Amino acid sequence: MYQSIIEERKLFFEEAIQHFAEEAAKIRTGRATPALVDHILVESYGAKTPLRQMASVSAPEARLVVIQPWDRRELQNIETAIRAADLGLTPTNDGQLIRLTLPPLTEERRRDLVKGLNRLAEESRISIRTLREEAWKEIQELEKSGAMGEDDKFRGRDALQETVESFNERIELLRKKKESEILTL
Repeated sequence: MYQSIIEERKLFFEEAIQHFAEEAAKIRTGRATPALVDHILVESYGAKTPLRQMASVSAPEARLVVIQPWDRRELQNIETAIRAADLGLTPTNDGQLIRLTLPPLTEERRRDLVKGLNRLAEESRISIRTLREEAWKEIQELEKSGAMGEDDKFRGRDALQETVESFNERIELLRKKKESEILTL
């Protein structure tokens, strides 16, 4: 009985990890990656459109992101959206494409990025803990209503905790991987 509650929560745990992974990908490392601009929405023909649907985005060099729009008339809109996204990068528009040059990261900036990464990881762990508490309350209510015995309640608690720990380990692995990317010169 408690297994269905845990399985239901696993979907939400996965969402928390997915959200962390997406947010971590936005953190700029010393290396250029197209993921830096994935979240940017561009005002085009009266609608907000994801940049990836309007242009080819590549990272031909370690410190360069190149954005080549399908329609050159959109260059100005794309440039405006990049500036508004507050990436800390200045777009260079040559009339054909936009270049984003990443400056080398200072040691202090790297430490700040790691702090931000750690904050994101902690937020994800908090959301998982919140979901765990909700599931635990449901399990306790099932026991109170007589739908399950006390032994099952404690088995459910242990299984729930085991599941939470496995998801927290995944968050930690993602965090360590991203931290090493940030700190690598």
